[in-house]
Parts: sequence; structure tokens; C-alpha cells
Amino acid sequence: MGDDGRMATDETNGELVSMAVRRSGHIAEITLLGPGKGNAMGPDFWRELPRVFDELDADPEVRAIVLTGSGANFSYGLDLPAMLPEWAEVLGDGAMAEPRTRFLAELRRLQGSVNAVARCRKPVIAAVAGWCVGGGVDVISAADVRLASSDAKFSVREVKVAIVADLGSLQRLASIIGEGQLRELAFTGKDIDAVRAERIGLVNEVYPDADAVREAGLAMAEEIAANPPLVVQGVKEVLSVNTQQQVDAGLRFVGAWNAAFLPSEDLSEAVRAFMERREPEFKGK
Repeated sequence: MGDDGRMATDETNGELVSMAVRRSGHIAEITLLGPGKGNAMGPDFWRELPRVFDELDADPEVRAIVLTGSGANFSYGLDLPAMLPEWAEVLGDGAMAEPRTRFLAELRRLQGSVNAVARCRKPVIAAVAGWCVGGGVDVISAADVRLASSDAKFSVREVKVAIVADLGSLQRLASIIGEGQLRELAFTGKDIDAVRAERIGLVNEVYPDADAVREAGLAMAEEIAANPPLVVQGVKEVLSVNTQQQVDAGLRFVGAWNAAFLPSEDLSEAVRAFMERREPEFKGK
């Protein structure tokens, strides 16, 4: 940590690019910064997320973590313009084994970044305001507790861009919101508001605004931090055993599935429609 409470981890300039980390006592607060619009998750985010969580996991002074977003939104999810160039070869026509194998390795790296949130032994509280879309839902699904502001909106939106969600939401959300609720959200890609999110158990409680939900997250973290830290970590380990093997198996399966079946005319159409700011026309090819 630097003198201002910011964790220095970036190898190039000693600072983080996509998030800021501040500590107060036994609490660490991680704030998503972007740099993509709406804290969209680009290459910096996927590189820094596991590094930050691994460092906090190893820090004996940290007993609880609050994860929030800067500005009006938690995260718009994957930063497609920033990430697509890395995937261009496998998304092209006639991609063969070698680029698909590299894509699978890249996908597993991104899965590992989200897994670092779930793997962290310190309880993680996600305090969500505004939009939480796609990859944002993957990340908060890996947290232990989710809180929301009244303006929060959530979407498992990958189906809208011709992708099977592959970073953890399909594996983790069933035990949080139930199989039927998850299937509806994943099949439709619809947006849900904070009221429904609370009703189905995606979030524990809803607060008036972004400041209130952040303060509630910090207050809960302080309450957790007042308990014996090794016992709290033990509780998390025991609870995680119930679902971790199933999550791991599901992530391996969806990784292999997308490495085989992700390239499609519908995906190309989704990318073109996104860039041209229009509705896509899917043909099942």
C-alpha cells in the first residue's frame, strides 16, 4: 500500500489502472475505475483483478473487502472494443485447432480472474449502484454478499451478443437465486431492477442511492471484521465446499463448449450490430 492507501501493483507505473484499493483498519475497499465507459472490463481489469485479490487474501490485516464501482454504474461488463482484437483470429471463418486452443487458454485466464474473488478467504461484499451487466454479474456472483442501490439494474446479457456466458454466472447464480430464476435471466438476457433482484435473492438489501449502499457495505464489513478472523475464514471455506466442485466442473465444460462453438454468423452479426448501434438479426447460423 502507498501512503494514500492505494495498492501499488501495476508493473509499469506502480499504480493500478482499472481499480483503486484503499484500506481503513481491517477493511479493504476496491473501486472499479474503468478505464472503459461505465467501468467496462478491458485487459487492465482482467490482469489486475486476481493480483489485487491475491494480495488482499495474503494480507493478515485485511478481514473483509467491499467491492464497488466509480461513477454512476458498477460495470457495463466486458469492454468489447478493447477485447475483440485479441479474439479476432478465433472468431474468424475457419478457425482451426491452434487458435481455438489459444482462445481456450485465454478464456481460462479470464475465468481465473473471477475465481480469485471467490477464492479469496476474506469475505467480499459487492455494493452495486447503477448498471451491472454481463461480466459485472459474473464478478458479483463470485462475491459472498451483494447489496444494491435503488437504481441498480442487472443483466445476464451474454445471450444478446450470441455468447454462452462463460465466466461464472451460469455456474454460481443457481445456488444464489435458484435454477428457474437463472434460466429466465440467461435465456432472455433481460434487465431486472433492484426490487426484483432483492425479491429473488440476488441482493440482500436495497438502499436509497450509491452513497448509502457503499456505506452499508462498509458497515457490514466492519461487523464481519469484529469477529475472529480465522473463524470467519473457516466459515467461508466450509460454505464454499458445497458448490466449488460443481462450479469448477461447469467452468471447464463451458470453456470447452465456447472454444468449439463460439464462432458463428450470429456472433459476427452481434459484433457488427454493436459497432453500428443497431439491433442484431440472428439466423441461428
